[in-house]
Amino acid sequence: MFKEYFKYYKRINSLEHQSNVIDFENVDVNEIIKYKELKTASCNNEKEKLDGLGLKNDLSDWRCYEISNIPGLIFISNPFTPCGQKYWMKRCIVDYTKKPNRLNIDAHHYIDVEENWWTTVNNTGNIKLRDQLRWATLGYHHDWDTKVYSESAKSEFPSDLYQLSKTIIELLKFPEEFIAEAAIVNFYHPSSTLSGHIDHSEYNLSAPLLSISFGLSAIFLIGGHSLNDKPTAILLRSGDTIIMSRESRLSYHGVPKILLSENDRKIKYENEWEFNLKNYMKVTRININVRQVNNAIRS
Repeated sequence: MFKEYFKYYKRINSLEHQSNVIDFENVDVNEIIKYKELKTASCNNEKEKLDGLGLKNDLSDWRCYEISNIPGLIFISNPFTPCGQKYWMKRCIVDYTKKPNRLNIDAHHYIDVEENWWTTVNNTGNIKLRDQLRWATLGYHHDWDTKVYSESAKSEFPSDLYQLSKTIIELLKFPEEFIAEAAIVNFYHPSSTLSGHIDHSEYNLSAPLLSISFGLSAIFLIGGHSLNDKPTAILLRSGDTIIMSRESRLSYHGVPKILLSENDRKIKYENEWEFNLKNYMKVTRININVRQVNNAIRS
């Protein structure tokens, strides 16, 4: 059933007449969709911490939901400020594409050793190179062939992304500490899809998986532990964040459609560098998914 729904949503060109897609900007809270309570952040230090991570510092502005028929799935409707969105876009595009992080284009030697992907693209105007970037891996580098994490394939995990992930999980009142150890930054284009799959390479499968989207909107499809289970379709806009925990942590999920017509929540771009960013994000969806790999607690 998952594959049939995936094919259906892959063929659509807009959300018109797609009443089965959950849009959390226009959703009625009911017995299926419920508000998720957050931990309070009242003191100035906590609000400064949220500010520093590009998050809205007034938690009354956060809208978090749970879906009762997908146990453990939490949806946060864009907890980022406009400046925060630009900060994380820049980190993904400019910084997380640098060494020692690994890219899908590394083996092709497209980039001058004295430069990096973003600099090369802007200096050369090479649209083909721009669109060939599909993923970057951080921390423990995901092995796409073996699906196994290795201590010999690991670099330092970005401290800001570590803190962002830890803070969001804490605000959601998870009982265990979340240790961000690996991330895949995916770069989607309008024709891109992500087939239905389960993320089960991590040694710790009880820890939640954090997924953050920026740029173009997308339809996210999540089912159950079998491809025969009927999936639910959710609209993801720029800044929207999903946490998969409990039963949903091992549920089939994928992205059948990137929606080119959906805007980026009217983010303002103010200088030449930001206009380059804007032009890239007009044709790109970025997804950061962060995982805890091990059971051991960091000392």
